[in-house]
Amino acid sequence: MRTSRLVLDLLCHRAKKVIASRANSSCVTPYVQGQSPRKNIREYFYYIDHQGMLFLDDSKMKNFTSCFKDKEFLVFFFKRIRPNETDRYVEFPYISLCGRERNYIRCDDTPLVFTHVRPAENGPGDIFCYGHAGDLMHLRFEPDKLFMCPTTGRVYHPCEERFGSVGLVMSKLAIEISPRFSFENGENRPPTKFQWKDKLHNLDNQWYFKYRS
Repeated sequence: MRTSRLVLDLLCHRAKKVIASRANSSCVTPYVQGQSPRKNIREYFYYIDHQGMLFLDDSKMKNFTSCFKDKEFLVFFFKRIRPNETDRYVEFPYISLCGRERNYIRCDDTPLVFTHVRPAENGPGDIFCYGHAGDLMHLRFEPDKLFMCPTTGRVYHPCEERFGSVGLVMSKLAIEISPRFSFENGENRPPTKFQWKDKLHNLDNQWYFKYRS
């Protein structure tokens, strides 16, 4: 019913290698924060890390002290995220349009990162909160749709199409819930079951492969 301590250590190690690899391989077209490519347009550039924290892309130190924390701003920003379908800065796959501002976004993994689960206030079930805005942004939590990637240890959950349909679970939370997974096909394959609130869920992994194939 749960992974071994060895497996959890291995998954954490693999995730750290992936994070380091992505950070070192990024190649971004030169830009200036607040640049104006034409009248009444301003362009800004952001980065979302694997914990779901939002930074200015060119911040030298990316940690809790330098990320954006104002919940009202975060809700405003995240509610406007969509794929970058412009012909500018294709290495920033997402954009948040805020009036005359074009906010280009690149990510360590996904633009939406789930941070915590809490009971729904209206109706049964739970909600999955994201974006570090408390409970202001959330989707319905579907425990049978959790997917753990065996090569990285990262855990994913479905999200809205405008975010790419695949949301990452924050690493701290992923480690906390990892003992709830069952690996009936071996620990080198995705888990098959997940225990949540006294119910053992059969995991549906097909949604993940549909969007990440």
